[in-house]
Amino acid sequence: MNKRKLFQSIVNNQKNVKYDDFVVVMQAFGFVLKRTVGSHNVFKNPDIGEIMNVQNVNGEAKPYQIKQLLALIERYNVKMED
Repeated sequence: MNKRKLFQSIVNNQKNVKYDDFVVVMQAFGFVLKRTVGSHNVFKNPDIGEIMNVQNVNGEAKPYQIKQLLALIERYNVKMED
């Protein structure tokens, strides 16, 4: 599935999102894995000053972390990279 369709499916259904799909979408918006601390993967977008802590829980992303990403995208008007 292409990144835009994947993003749209996550926007439409924020529950039961595969962790790997969520990471693909984060990377499409310019987030880069900076470090791993225990079960937390810390991503940062160099264009904004905020980080995202993301956990892989049984192969899925947590819904509140998806909401955080969507809020960051909206707040900073982050565009998906091609």
